[in-house]
Amino acid sequence: MNTFRFADPAFWTLAALAAAALGWELAYSQRLKVSLRFSATSLFRSIPALSSRWRFLAPLVLRGLTFALLIAALARPQRIGSRNQTSAEVTDIMICLDASQSMSSVDFQPKNRFAVAKEVSKDFVLGRPFDRIGLVVFGRVAMTQCPLTLDTAALTESINATEIGTVPPEATAIGDALLTAVNRLKDSLAKSKVIILVTDGGNNSGTVDPLTAAKAAATFGVRIYTIGAGVPGQAKIPVDDPVFGKRLIPIDDDLDEASLQRIALLTGGRYFRATSSEGLKEIFSQIDKLEKTEIKVKELFNYEELFRPLVLASLLTLAAERLLVFTAARVLP
Repeated sequence: MNTFRFADPAFWTLAALAAAALGWELAYSQRLKVSLRFSATSLFRSIPALSSRWRFLAPLVLRGLTFALLIAALARPQRIGSRNQTSAEVTDIMICLDASQSMSSVDFQPKNRFAVAKEVSKDFVLGRPFDRIGLVVFGRVAMTQCPLTLDTAALTESINATEIGTVPPEATAIGDALLTAVNRLKDSLAKSKVIILVTDGGNNSGTVDPLTAAKAAATFGVRIYTIGAGVPGQAKIPVDDPVFGKRLIPIDDDLDEASLQRIALLTGGRYFRATSSEGLKEIFSQIDKLEKTEIKVKELFNYEELFRPLVLASLLTLAAERLLVFTAARVLP
């Protein structure tokens, strides 16, 4: 929003002096009686003239307007514009999302674990526009699906494109996933560095032990929040049977909660268990509150000087006054 002000309003006191000078000139001129003696007035008949009153008042008005414009220019009128500058003490976050076959379990009704984890992850990303967030997907191997970015549209598109099968889904390489995320965060200069691990199984693949990866994370100041997904006990996953078509088969719960708890403890994070879609949403909400980003808003002002048009206008009125004095309003001696 734009507003106006005078940067040096003290100059408006000159207006009183200018008004006094013009008033004195007006009063004094009324007392002057000038007479000229000529043998004949025919000499002046061809000279166009203003009435005696306007011959005096017109230059006086122009002179007063010149003074007013100059005083206004000296008072420095300005247009004030403002804008907000936002800064944030950001957090860098890597989401590690388990895309192994067991994440297709349908105990998070009406969707499976993986679909709910994707939806909750997208909501989390959209709620943190000032943080850099990336995505690691893992099954038998781990890969960076999206590096750290502020582009929430690109990241949510990467999450949408991730499916069970994006990586080989036959096993769960938790240690490799954590180390991949640590490598993305270790050189970060962010105020806080965080990994959010969502899995429903124990580490049974890869080359790095999860606790070794957790120790590496702690070395680089990375905090890990671990989330175990799934209802305890048996779950069912859909499979395509060549004879009976799509059907649900039971699988045993192999979530290694003790390992996930130790990973979180080693890095100063927390372990959570999600047994429903609502529970997973609540856990991400808690992590969002634990890892708050401090936003600072500073209001900046810019001033546009407006005196130049006033100076130009005063020169024009002064020129008009001088022209009038020496032509139509000329006073003869």
